[in-house]
Amino acid sequence: MASSDKRLMRAGLAIIAIAPAWVGIWATAAPRSFYDDFPGPSSWVSPLGPYDEHLVRDVGAFQLGLLVVLLYALVTLDRRVVQAALVASIVAGLPHLIYHLTATGPLSTVDNVLSLTGLAAPVVIALILLPRTRSDRTSRGLQ
Repeated sequence: MASSDKRLMRAGLAIIAIAPAWVGIWATAAPRSFYDDFPGPSSWVSPLGPYDEHLVRDVGAFQLGLLVVLLYALVTLDRRVVQAALVASIVAGLPHLIYHLTATGPLSTVDNVLSLTGLAAPVVIALILLPRTRSDRTSRGLQ
């Protein structure tokens, strides 16, 4: 894989890793704050249902697990690890996106656009990058 393709892969993996880092650290370390305040100026979580510390901490921990896989893929660019990280991002992100596409009522139009864009971007990026990891494309690049 050419160095420009490696840079593209690393950039994509880094972008995908932003949400698991942000959500994972915040939801695990301060679940009530995450529920009340995520993502910042207006809350996107609290309008959708009652607070459940266990659920919020679990979501945060799962996001941290995904983050570890994404970071390992980003550092190593091992083809199979990258593929697993991208597929895991799609498997985790797509149902989450679909849920939020059906639960737009409690949020303002601006918050819906921002949240749905933030949820869709990692899925779209992973879907774009995944075909670039095929062994016939990467036989001299990703190992």
